[in-house]
Amino acid sequence: MTKTADSIIIGYGKGGKTLAGYLAGKGEQVAIVEQSDKMYGGTCINVGCIPTKSLVDSAERAAIRKLERFEEKAAVYAQAIEDKTALVEKLRSKNYHMLADKENVTVYLGTAGFIDAHTVEVVGPEGTEQLTAPKIFINTGSVPVVPPIEGLAESSRVYLSETIMDLKELPRKLVIIGGGYIGLEYASFYRMFGSEVTILQNNTEFIPREDRDIAAAVQAEMTRQGIRLEFGTEIWRVREEDEQAVIEYEQAGTPQLLSADAVLVATGRRPNTDDLHLEKAGIATLPRGGIRTDRQRQTTQPHIWAMGDVVGGLQFTYVSLDDFRIVRAALEGGTYQDWGRNIPYSVFIEPSLSRVGLTEQEAREKGLKIAVATLPVAAIPKAHVLKRPQGLLKAIVDRDSQKILGATLFCPESYEMINIVKLAMDAGLTYRSLRDQIFTHPTMSESLNDLFGQIKV
Repeated sequence: MTKTADSIIIGYGKGGKTLAGYLAGKGEQVAIVEQSDKMYGGTCINVGCIPTKSLVDSAERAAIRKLERFEEKAAVYAQAIEDKTALVEKLRSKNYHMLADKENVTVYLGTAGFIDAHTVEVVGPEGTEQLTAPKIFINTGSVPVVPPIEGLAESSRVYLSETIMDLKELPRKLVIIGGGYIGLEYASFYRMFGSEVTILQNNTEFIPREDRDIAAAVQAEMTRQGIRLEFGTEIWRVREEDEQAVIEYEQAGTPQLLSADAVLVATGRRPNTDDLHLEKAGIATLPRGGIRTDRQRQTTQPHIWAMGDVVGGLQFTYVSLDDFRIVRAALEGGTYQDWGRNIPYSVFIEPSLSRVGLTEQEAREKGLKIAVATLPVAAIPKAHVLKRPQGLLKAIVDRDSQKILGATLFCPESYEMINIVKLAMDAGLTYRSLRDQIFTHPTMSESLNDLFGQIKV
């Protein structure tokens, strides 16, 4: 027997759970489906930003203590894993009950797949259910990409970003396959805990999305911290020997061997659509697997919307939340006015790397007339107070309009500072608004005075 609801939401992530609460508040009967009882609340709460930032905080505290014996470092790490697990379980339970306790919301545990454009089948531990609704929303997130390397899937010492955080023993040696932002974050905090960390990446260019001066500053700092970066590597296979993983690879035509207690695969993520059977619903996808949507997040079926990572764009929980705002506006018969605004991001390495808007290279490729300013973090008084004077700040300004085109901040607390720059950009303010702003002292934010004070237009 097919059960009927007013709305079906597939996925318990940020966009989906927020939408479920909104629709339930309007009196709708809402069915929300989640594949795993370990994922209520979505990737961010369970295996993404919240647990990793908990470990970053613990790692920073551990680094300050300057422990010498590995056994001491391992004990601190084990406690950090326990603290992280307790935090995640608390937030997961809170997110489950915020919807499950509502009378007009039904939570289904199982894998959802389309039977047709209006019917979803849910296969769960207690059997199979069929659901139908006039409105359906997809918020299934993304999954790790695992490259087809011999032995990778079979090794008990190989982990994904989602599973290594359950590893209770600190690895003496950690090898990370992939030099993207996820890999860099794990490299940073595992190094602070005390692991020997090596990153293997097939690219010869480090963090290619960033300007070369920023990339060079990040590379120099990670190297100074003792993180080994290897470029242009081609991994042949992974095997186990003497209770360690052995990575066989080639670099510059020379065979190499590297052993490790643990191997982290951090080669990117892709939209999670494998089990949805989108073709049965007539939902079109993009070349890289994301669901095709219009600017209101409607799919090629006008009664079906998609939000968050599954769309194939920027993979951040706050983008999923913003997709909810776009969908809410569409359901209310309007258009979300802030579409296309600037989306910042932060990489929680040490120090953190944050960016919003265009890089210098991107601005020049667009043929824009720009002014560029940089500021070494060593010039910021608060950085010396924090005893962390490493890093570089950079700003790009349009010479004609004098508006800010972008900024990259590689410094302590950049994850807070970047929101100030974003707000100025969204408001259409000129660079002078930050050059002349009155900030409290001593703070990292006051460095924006000096950074934008170097702009000459």
